Amino acid sequence: MKLGEVLRSGDWTSEKHVPVIDAPDSVAAGEPVEIKVSIGEGVPHPNTTEHHISWIKLLFQPQEGFTFELADIQFTAHGEGIKGANEGPCFTEPAARVTVRLKQSGTLLALSYCNIHGLWESSKQITVQ
Repeated sequence: MKLGEVLRSGDWTSEKHVPVIDAPDSVAAGEPVEIKVSIGEGVPHPNTTEHHISWIKLLFQPQEGFTFELADIQFTAHGEGIKGANEGPCFTEPAARVTVRLKQSGTLLALSYCNIHGLWESSKQITVQ
């Protein structure tokens, strides 16, 4: 079995597990650009001890060459606490901002992991001028 066989995808406006990549369509070469990755922007995803997003990875596939990992974001607080599930003092929301500098056009890729529904993916083309 290959990783691509277990990755799920869909339209983030109607599927609560698909990572959303919020980035400009084009950027200036070598200039800092902020990219937001999140889950549940179109349809809210639960964030409970029992059902949550554990992590998001942001990758970059240039037009030539191999894939680079830009960020590995871990979401580790899901309401656990000494009083029980969902009674804890904090919850980590599955969203983050990453600033990168790109020298080549390519594809931004996001992977996310739901502790119940597995691995999800999305992508966005980005042009470097």
